[in-house]
Amino acid sequence: MMRLLSSLLLLICAGGAMAQGAAPLKVAADAAPVYVRMETSLGRIVLQLDPQHAPKSVANFVGYVKSGYYDGLVFSRVIAGFMAQGGGYDSAYRQRKMQPAVRNEADNGLKNVRGSIAMARTGMPHSATSEFYINFADNTNLDYPSFDGWGYTVFGRVIEGMDVVDKIEAIPTGPGGPFPTDVPQTPILITSMKITDAPAAVVAPHNP
Repeated sequence: MMRLLSSLLLLICAGGAMAQGAAPLKVAADAAPVYVRMETSLGRIVLQLDPQHAPKSVANFVGYVKSGYYDGLVFSRVIAGFMAQGGGYDSAYRQRKMQPAVRNEADNGLKNVRGSIAMARTGMPHSATSEFYINFADNTNLDYPSFDGWGYTVFGRVIEGMDVVDKIEAIPTGPGGPFPTDVPQTPILITSMKITDAPAAVVAPHNP
């Protein structure tokens, strides 16, 4: 279990390369859901973000999306039965400059269920920046208060493209870049992320 949890933690560059990029957006507490279309080398994933329960995390993520930050990055870690992590590295494992870290919102009532999207972070609770992960399973051990009194902030869910998420889970993994394990041996590229309109039919949420 600890190996899986340590695999999830986001490695922040020494020297604090966090600062530039689009400024986080302000989101009203009663804001409507935000929809993001993620195009990947394995197909399309549509996300529904929840600014009412995770306003800081959604504003942070939307800022990155609108700036084009995620375009050309990869899913750098995939652990079958657990999660896929992306948003930190390109295919050559170069990192981009990040916005300042966002405050942990894991106590918002949203759960790390299959298909939910959450913020990756280091062992420090308020260290999430650009990296996110999509849960392959119900990972209740990551929910508030988790193992450290904080947990990992869920801020949305996949509403289209779980078949693509399943394809990501099935990719063989091994060493790559700075990581000794869990790296997709065929790169899974995020070709673009865009804010989009609500789909015609939105499935009922698994989260409350």
